Amino acid sequence: MPIVGFNIDKIIAEKKEVKDKINISTNLKIMEVSQEKLQIHKSEDIVKFNFEFDIKYEPKAGSIVIGGHILYLEDPKLIKGIVKSWKKNKTIEPKIMQQLFNTILLRCNIKALELSQEINLPPHLRLPRVETQTKPQNYIS
Repeated sequence: MPIVGFNIDKIIAEKKEVKDKINISTNLKIMEVSQEKLQIHKSEDIVKFNFEFDIKYEPKAGSIVIGGHILYLEDPKLIKGIVKSWKKNKTIEPKIMQQLFNTILLRCNIKALELSQEINLPPHLRLPRVETQTKPQNYIS
């Protein structure tokens, strides 16, 4: 079933002292899973996945944290199983986890890239670059 909602609830971006060498690490966590009601046409049961996407610039150069939630529509029996599995083992079915993480990464990486540019931190993703060649190549064989 589909993801029916993606919302950002918090954004924290801070820059501290930037030194010569910066190590960048990213982390994505599902913080909580709960069952909720969604009022559209009729009351529908959904699963709410709270997440946190975190980028750290080490040593203590800055950080970006994006928190939010995803609303996932599924059959009511499967919803109960998803929530029960989370409460018991803190696990989510791999197929659902893949869909969630891909959505979160797509949306949050773009937002984090904008934020890093605004506060003058290096991008956390490797961006394409154009470089000049010192010696021209002969393309005719």
